Amino acid sequence: MIGDGLDVVVIGALNVSPESFYPGSVAHGPDDLLRRAEAMVAAGAAILDVGAMSTAPYRETAISATEEEDRLAGAISLLAEKLEVPLSADTSRAAPARAALQAGARVVNDVTGLRGDPELPGIVARAEAGLIVMAAERPGPLPASPEAGVRTVLAESLDMAAEAGIDAAHIVVDPGIGFFRQQSVAWHEWDCRVLAGLSELRALGRPVCVAVSRKSFIGAVADAPDPSSRLPGSLAAAAIAVMGGAHAIRAHDVAETVQAVRVAQALRRARDEG
Repeated sequence: MIGDGLDVVVIGALNVSPESFYPGSVAHGPDDLLRRAEAMVAAGAAILDVGAMSTAPYRETAISATEEEDRLAGAISLLAEKLEVPLSADTSRAAPARAALQAGARVVNDVTGLRGDPELPGIVARAEAGLIVMAAERPGPLPASPEAGVRTVLAESLDMAAEAGIDAAHIVVDPGIGFFRQQSVAWHEWDCRVLAGLSELRALGRPVCVAVSRKSFIGAVADAPDPSSRLPGSLAAAAIAVMGGAHAIRAHDVAETVQAVRVAQALRRARDEG
């Protein structure tokens, strides 16, 4: 469960996509995938999010829907057989999502905010699955304020989910850190302002998941071009997100993130109760 009054959840990010922006997150074969997944669960991951195609907006990494479906369904099937934690399918396409749900996934994590494939919302609704809906750039003007821009596109996605019959109680929103590149504000400044103003997303009435792990804005701010050197910045950003009201943190480095989240959550409670 994710929401107010509950402990902040850490979601472990697993990739079976060799083209991922962070090579250290990629599982090489079934045995490696299972080993990584078991280690994440042991370290405190409450959900595992499995991706089969890199979604980094600054990389040309598209693969066919058939290849993504094969990768994703195979990974989900293996993990669902061996583990009891909920599994999330990181995809924005209908066929891979359908296959992943049939293989045992209970959540779909859509980085396009339901704009990538018109068939996807119906698949999620019929499966009564959970949905992480991410803010993503779309055609047309947005408010100049990053916080307002993210809130606007997420509100639109929530309307799309409602029209498809997806239960609002099954939805978590994600501000899309790293995915806004065409705005009047420099992309790394956009990300910083969204994180600093995260509490504004509470107006949407849904729990908030933040994915900052090893993202490019950390590289820009901390002069760390190599994702492998961004763990300290990732932990700092995760802690700030928790202080700002995040209910879930998606991370590659689960053990370290769990510790950072626990400390930040204790401080948030002390602040709120003081």
